[in-house]
Amino acid sequence: MSELSTAVPLSGGASIPRYGYGTFRIEEGADVRAAVATALETGYRLVDTAVGYKNETGVGQAVKESGVARGDIFLTSKTWDHGYDEVRRNLNESLERLGTDYLDLYLLHWPRPQVDKYVESWQALLDARSEGLLRSAGVSNFTIEHLSRCETETGSAPEINQVELHPYFSQPELRAWHDDHGVITESWGPLGLRAGDLFDEPAVKAVAEAHGRTPAQVVLRWNLQRGNVVIPKSETPARIRENWEVLDFALTDQDLAAIDALDTGKRQGGDPLEVN
Repeated sequence: MSELSTAVPLSGGASIPRYGYGTFRIEEGADVRAAVATALETGYRLVDTAVGYKNETGVGQAVKESGVARGDIFLTSKTWDHGYDEVRRNLNESLERLGTDYLDLYLLHWPRPQVDKYVESWQALLDARSEGLLRSAGVSNFTIEHLSRCETETGSAPEINQVELHPYFSQPELRAWHDDHGVITESWGPLGLRAGDLFDEPAVKAVAEAHGRTPAQVVLRWNLQRGNVVIPKSETPARIRENWEVLDFALTDQDLAAIDALDTGKRQGGDPLEVN
C-alpha cells in the first residue's frame, strides 16, 4: 500500500520512513556491512543501530559504500549512558563511528529509573537537536510515567518511543498515550522475541494462507496497519527481501481483530523498570 511506504511526520519537523531495518545482534565488521548493504539495495531507507550493538562503524561503512545519498537514509542510533555530559559524549562518539556529521534520530536506549538521570539526558538530546547534530530526538523503552516526566520537566515530549511491540504484547494503553501527545510508536521485536512462536499461531497461519503470504509478512503487516513504525531484523538476504514485501497487500478488519486477540499483555524482553 503506497500510503504505508511514505514517511511519517515527527513533531520536530523531520519525517521517518514507516518501515526500516534493525541491526540488533549483528556482528561488527563484514556481517553488518553485508546485511545493511542488502537492506539498502532492497529499498530500506531507515537503518537502526545503537552504541550497545557495537556495530556502528560497520553500519556507517555500509551507508557510505551503498551509493545511496546520505540525505536519503534515515540513520538512527541510541545511547546507553545517562547524564547530560555522558549523553553528549556518547553522541559525539556515535557520529564519529558512523562517519556522519548528524544523525536523523538519536534515542535514550532505556529509561534506567534507578539511575534517575533520564530527564537531564533527554534535555541533552533536545540541546543537540537545537544545535543541528540531530534532526530528531526520542527515547526507547520508556513507559507513560517516564514520558510524562520528560514532557513536564522539559516542556517537550519525545518525538518517538521505540518499544517492544508485537501481537503478543501490543501495548494499546501506551500507543493511545503516544497518539494523545504527538509521540510516534516504533516497534522493536515486531515478530516476537521467541523464534517461530507467532508463526505457529493458527490465526496467523490462516491469515497468511488467505493472502498467499508468509506468517512473518502477515505479522509485519499487522504492525504497519496498527500505525507503528517497524524495524524488522534479519541477516539472511532472502529474509531481508521477504520482509520488505509487505507494502503491496492489506489485512482486513477481521484479520486484524484475529491477530489482536493474541495479546497476552506480557513482555518477552526486558522490563523498563528493571533494566539498568
